Amino acid sequence: MLKQAVLSKDAPAPIGPYSQAVRAGDWLFISGSLGLDPETGEFVPGDAAAQVRRALENMTAVLAAAGATMDHVVKTTVFIADMNDFAAVNAVYGEFFTGVPPARSAFQVARLPK
Repeated sequence: MLKQAVLSKDAPAPIGPYSQAVRAGDWLFISGSLGLDPETGEFVPGDAAAQVRRALENMTAVLAAAGATMDHVVKTTVFIADMNDFAAVNAVYGEFFTGVPPARSAFQVARLPK
């Protein structure tokens, strides 16, 4: 099965040797999405809610470049630096997944790559 890279100019460019997403047959695999401004490559200012909003906007842009929407997402993994922000992150997450929500795992992490 051949694979094809998916690239959106409306999402931040990859910061390493990976694709924003890869299509393999009918499957689409999306790389992790951070709360980065697509134009500057820097984190958007604000709290955890602002960061997750930008991350999900970036994810939406990559999905659109592949001809998909958030309604097509079946699984997500959320990495959060401070679980005290979980309620705020969850509220924004719910704005983006309004139909049948995807399966999800959430973990507190010490650090992210950017």
